[in-house]
Amino acid sequence: MSGRTLLANRLRDELLEEITSSHLQPGTKLPTEGQLAKRFNVSRATVRDAVGALIEAGYVTRRRGSGSYVAERRRMPHGLDSTLSYLAMIESAGVRAGMHVLEAAFEECSKDDSPLQLGPRDTVLAVERVRTADDRPVIYSHDRIPARLLSTALDLRNLDPSLFALLNSSGHAADHATATLRAVASTSHSARVLGIRRGKPLLYIEEIDYERDGTPVMLSREWHVSEAFDVRVNRKADTRHEYRYAIPAYPSLAERPITSPPSTTA
Repeated sequence: MSGRTLLANRLRDELLEEITSSHLQPGTKLPTEGQLAKRFNVSRATVRDAVGALIEAGYVTRRRGSGSYVAERRRMPHGLDSTLSYLAMIESAGVRAGMHVLEAAFEECSKDDSPLQLGPRDTVLAVERVRTADDRPVIYSHDRIPARLLSTALDLRNLDPSLFALLNSSGHAADHATATLRAVASTSHSARVLGIRRGKPLLYIEEIDYERDGTPVMLSREWHVSEAFDVRVNRKADTRHEYRYAIPAYPSLAERPITSPPSTTA
């Protein structure tokens, strides 16, 4: 990697941090090439490369004769109470959805596939994908499906965009799922795929999908760009233990127990 490319990547990450931390609000005009070059002590060509990378990733737009502006970013509602297709979820927010399959191949299972309850020499369909919203990468995922559930004539070059639809057409529809969520820092690889800086916080979701009889049919590991989504969880009150830990309530002050102030002569 050349020195100029390294400087451009660093400048891109600096500007991206200012954008994603809301220091630079959507619609804000970026400083000129000359101003950025002076501020960061780099050449105009380096600034051009860095801003160009942000434009390509969808964080900045360029207006002819006016300059470069922080792109408007719509946060998409991300409901965790259903297994709605991510492409459908993105489109339902009024955003153009897209997907790129980085790799799809059959391979021998590993110890990381233990939630799928496979044998030691079983194979899985491994799919690595990126979902985009208005051409901006927002979800990077690894999906694993037991090969025995799929047709042997499956054409990996024309893979169904929805793995749920693929499972359904194979007679193994996903009926329910369990998911684990946690915050993680982006690695060099996930940062490169998602067009973000290394170490940026991501929402990591690990999900296991099951058939109605409880057979696991898919294991998914996903990294979500946190500022692209508003995560929503519908919760119910658990009234089974409502009174076990309740603090006693007193109808009036008159019935409240009186405690004496601590003695000042003790």
